[in-house]
Amino acid sequence: MPAMTTRQPVFFLSHGGGPWPWLDGEFRRDFDWLEASLKALPAQLPARPRAVLAVSGHWEEPGFTVSSASQPGMVYDYFGFPEHTYHISYPAPGSPELAARVVDLGQAAGIAIGTDPARGFDHGTFSMMQPIYPDAQVPVVSLSLRQSYDPAAHIALGRALAPLRDEGVVIIGSGLSYHNLRMFNPQAAGPSAAFDGWLRHTLTDPDPARRIAALNAWERAPAARIAHPREDHLIPLMVAVGAAGDDPAACIYSQDDLRGGITVSAWRFGQDTTPTGFDRLGMALAT
Repeated sequence: MPAMTTRQPVFFLSHGGGPWPWLDGEFRRDFDWLEASLKALPAQLPARPRAVLAVSGHWEEPGFTVSSASQPGMVYDYFGFPEHTYHISYPAPGSPELAARVVDLGQAAGIAIGTDPARGFDHGTFSMMQPIYPDAQVPVVSLSLRQSYDPAAHIALGRALAPLRDEGVVIIGSGLSYHNLRMFNPQAAGPSAAFDGWLRHTLTDPDPARRIAALNAWERAPAARIAHPREDHLIPLMVAVGAAGDDPAACIYSQDDLRGGITVSAWRFGQDTTPTGFDRLGMALAT
């Protein structure tokens, strides 16, 4: 892919619950603040991206795998939602060219990455992309997690993919900073706030080596295994941090009232650390 003169930032975003952009009612209202922050994301980019590489917490394989379809389908990886949500479509094109570039970059770093021409968009991708680019004109390629969940391996993968940032590609880790479905209620207020506070301290550490060391040992964080009994929604952050390199982090979305008291946040990595106005906790801390 040809180089661009401006480097794209990297993101770790929340994709919300199930197919929320296509819903209405109380469940849908839980994500109004998230939706506003996602709609504001394109304005944070130096240019409209050539493509998005989405690392979804809803796709894992024994080995890293990238989607290579030119027109990906849909993966309805949820249950209990209205019938119409099993017929929705996010018709963004894929990019076999980007998929091949991902494989080549992995190979250059000694990381094997397979391809899957049948993989479609799961809700970790399409529910996030719908508010960001509702016109579905920007190509989107999906990248799986590795089932080992090894933080160091995913950080290394992100580091290998960092050159894509200079080629017009926005790399997005899609998950959730708190993901315990058995405690997705006001009882999660304390544990989610404790883990989110650790995450804020870790990601804003000006020393990149300390940031990496802390993330490699994330299980030692306060309430870590309450926040993430299974770390599928946290590990996309590791890819994003690897791709970020030494770039500083800025919190671009936070709230402490999701589902009645859960604290969650999302992050941008890049030279621009300007607040977006959607970091409620950061604004509270500053006053």
